[in-house]
Order: sequence, then structure tokens, then C-alpha cells
Amino acid sequence: MSNENKPEDKKLSRRSFLSKAAAGTAGAAALGFPMISVAQSPISMRWQSTWPAKDIFHEYAQDFASKVNGMSGGRLKIEVLPAGAVVKAFDLLDAVSKGTLDGGHGVVAYWYGKNSAVALWGSGPAYGMDPNMVLAWHNYGGGKQLLDEVYKSLNLDVQSFLYGPMPTQPFGWFKKPITKAEDVKGMKFRTVGLAVDIYKDMGVAVNPLPGGEIVPAIDRGLIDGAEFNNASSDRLLGFPDVSKVCMLQSFHQCSEQFEILFNKKKYDSLPAELKTIINHAVEASSADMSWKAIDRYSKDYIEMQEKQGVKFYKTPDAILRRQLEAWDKIIAAKSAENPTFKKINDSMRDFAQRACRWQNDTLVDYKMAYNHFFAKKGAAPAKKKG
Repeated sequence: MSNENKPEDKKLSRRSFLSKAAAGTAGAAALGFPMISVAQSPISMRWQSTWPAKDIFHEYAQDFASKVNGMSGGRLKIEVLPAGAVVKAFDLLDAVSKGTLDGGHGVVAYWYGKNSAVALWGSGPAYGMDPNMVLAWHNYGGGKQLLDEVYKSLNLDVQSFLYGPMPTQPFGWFKKPITKAEDVKGMKFRTVGLAVDIYKDMGVAVNPLPGGEIVPAIDRGLIDGAEFNNASSDRLLGFPDVSKVCMLQSFHQCSEQFEILFNKKKYDSLPAELKTIINHAVEASSADMSWKAIDRYSKDYIEMQEKQGVKFYKTPDAILRRQLEAWDKIIAAKSAENPTFKKINDSMRDFAQRACRWQNDTLVDYKMAYNHFFAKKGAAPAKKKG
């Protein structure tokens, strides 16, 4: 038997390896590499969303928290409560800033009353950008820095992350189909953000109610119609119980996204590695949300038609053009009265002019392919296997 195979040599070799490993760990710490202690107490955060507990939007908030909790190995534990658990939905921003809540999940357009400029992230046609392109402007075109400036100017102690590109929202739910712009004049209607100004310009009386209050208001006749967001949320809120007509496609909120908020002092106190986890969890949640939305919204869209008798109509192009004309007046007026609005609007416009030119020249007409396969005249529906 050779010396290298002796049992005592193996023990000695193992001791040597463990000693070197320990020395390497100490050296890494000395060089400033972050070390994770398994015995370290977890950091707990209490959050609230601006959505009812059963809404898919609240589910998105929980999805983000789950990713952070899992990726941090239990070092950070975020608990997400539904709207109203601690504060009302529209009071979330102030509650996070004051530290009443450690964080929250909502949309930037809800803070429209504090500075009209923040609604540019969710309301209006975004100069032809889809929601993912707005996020591109936000993350790479200067939008994030501008939003941080707005919050700082309002003395709001928050750290904001935007994510989750929302599909185009319907023009609204009504008692009968809307065939021309004049049909909505005099209506009492629910929407939020700068969309309020678009509908007002069309002669609508607007009431910016939180999501959970919309359907009861329609049921009691307090409003004549409303828009919220998507097939899944609208269905859960009960829109099909009070209306059987939904007008699809609109420029009032065609490029919106979600917002994740942290109390800034709480966020700044986190170790660097946990901040990195949060950043990557935002990105992962943005992708996951967009995929889940396609799956769930399309299912509920079909279910409402086939099981609840809802009729969906395309909003006439004349109304869409009327919205764009209203937007021209809104941005001119807001830019004149609010320098911050003008600064943000100009930034968005510059990015959109370049990015939309590229996208519009590049994208193929997907509807052509869909019609080729599914809308052939006289074609029989595909049979289900099994």
C-alpha cells in the first residue's frame, strides 16, 4: 500500500482542506465580500396592495413577494395584505412614505392628485408606445430618474420600481353599445389618472372610484358606466352582473404598468445583496406577470362571452381619434401649468419617436397570421383531441 492511500493521510488531508477553506472564508470577509449568516434573524416587511384579496392584481403582488422571499433564502419576508387591511387603496403611497407600511403594490396613476405628471406613466396614448416600451423608456430612457425627482419634490420617502406591462384596457362597460363619441356625453363614469381628463373632454362626468367600489356604484345607479382594467379583474369585480356590453380598445390607458413601493429608509437599510435580489425579482415578476396575464385574461374573456352573455364590441375609430385629439389639448394645458409635466412628457416623446419608428417598421402583422389560420371563410372550428 502506498503512502497516499493510508487512512491517517486521508484524515490529515481532510483537516488541511477544512483549514484552508476556513482561511479562505475569513479572507473573503476581509476583502469585503458579503457573507450570509444562516443564523441571522429574517427581516420582516408588512405590505399592502391597492387591490381586493381575490383580484389577480393582488395575486401579482403576492407573486413578487414570493419571489423575493424565496430568492433571499428566508432572510427577507414580505407579507402582502389586500386593500383596506391597513389603509384605503388611494392612501397607500402616503402610508408607505410615513412608514405605516413597509411597502406596497399599486399603479402610479393613482397618485395623479399629488402631481398630474405621474399619470403620464399610465394614462394616455404614450405617443404610440405599448406598455413594454414605456417600461423601456422608464428603465433606459430617463423615466426612472424623473419619477424619483417627482417623489422627492413631494417629500415622499419611497423607493419605486415599475414593472408588469398591462395589456390595452377596454374603453369601458356600458348599458348599450357606444357607436359615436356623442353617446357618452352626460354620462357618469369611473376612471382614474389623466384618463379622467380624456373622458371629461368628451363630456363625461368622472368619479375616480377604487376598484372594489365600482360595481356597487353601477348597481345603485350612482354611475352609468366604468372601466377598470382587464377581463379577469373585471369579471371578478362583477361587471358582467351589472352590464352586458364592453367596448374594447382605447387610448385612455393603453400602456400602463404596476408599481412596487418600498419605504425608502427601510429599503436603504437593507444589505446590498438583498437589494440585488429585489431588483432581479422585479424583472422576473415583470416577465411572469405578462405571461400569466395572457393565459388568464384570454380564458376569462371567452368565459364571459360563452357563460355570462357579455357582448364585446370594438370601440369605433372615430372615438379613438377623438381621444387623441383630447390628449393634444391635455398635454398642452398640463405642460403650460406644470414644468415637471412638460419635462417628463418631452422625455417620453423623444424616446417614443425613435423607439416606435423602429418597432412599427419591424413588427410583422400578427393579425394577418391569426386570420389565415382561424378566420378562413367557411372554415370549421378545430376539433379538440381526446
